Formats: sequence, structure tokens, C-alpha cells
Amino acid sequence: MMQTDLMKHAKEIWHQAYVPYSNFNVGAALLTKSGKVYQGCNIENAAYPVTCCAERVAIFKAISEGEREFTSLAVVADTDRPVPPCGSCRQVMSEFFNPNMEVHIGNLKGDVKTMTVEELLPFSFTPDDLSDGQSK
Repeated sequence: MMQTDLMKHAKEIWHQAYVPYSNFNVGAALLTKSGKVYQGCNIENAAYPVTCCAERVAIFKAISEGEREFTSLAVVADTDRPVPPCGSCRQVMSEFFNPNMEVHIGNLKGDVKTMTVEELLPFSFTPDDLSDGQSK
């Protein structure tokens, strides 16, 4: 699947965001190695810390359905520059994605920047950093 197609999937779900507090819609589309696309949108809550970002919604949907191998992720928002993922999303990406996996960040104007997970979160904390050194 091409980057433009994955961005279209992210824009599709962008409209479904539940954002009554920030009015800041975000859409994400995650492509698995098997070719399936999982979409996610941000979902806010009056208790702000339990809000979930679009990227994590897409990742958690895929993980909950047994997916473990991913090819690329696209994220889109109505911003001036391509929308960067927050720190929490970057940490979740580092848990489930290969450091060299591409993440396409964009906006509704069509601007897109492609980065790797490693570029988004260099020197990330991973399962190897846990006391017993065991990775999952």
C-alpha cells in the first residue's frame, strides 16, 4: 500500500474523533504486514488523562485482534505542519514497532513528512531495559 493510500485511511477516520473539549481531531491508519489497515481516532474524556490518541487507538485495536507485525503508520490532523505524535504515542510505537518502521505524519493540506520510529523517539526505553533484560 502506498503512503498516499494510508494517509487517505487516516483522513477517513479523522471525522470520527470524539473531541468535545479540544476540538482537535486526529486520525491514524496502521498497516499490518498481512495488508490489513486498522484505523483510529482520538477519543477525549472529561477526565483529561484518560483521553486516548488516534495512534494508540489504531495500535491497540490491531494488538487486541492478534496483529504483531506492522509495516507503516499514517497520522493526520488539521494543523499547519505535519502533526507530530505525542510522547506517549511515541513510547507505545517503540514497544510494538520496528525502530526502522516508517511513520507518515501529515495534515489536511496534504503536507507529509516520513520518519522512522527511531527518529521520532531516539534512545527509547524498551523491554530490554527492564531489570531481567528479557524482551517480549
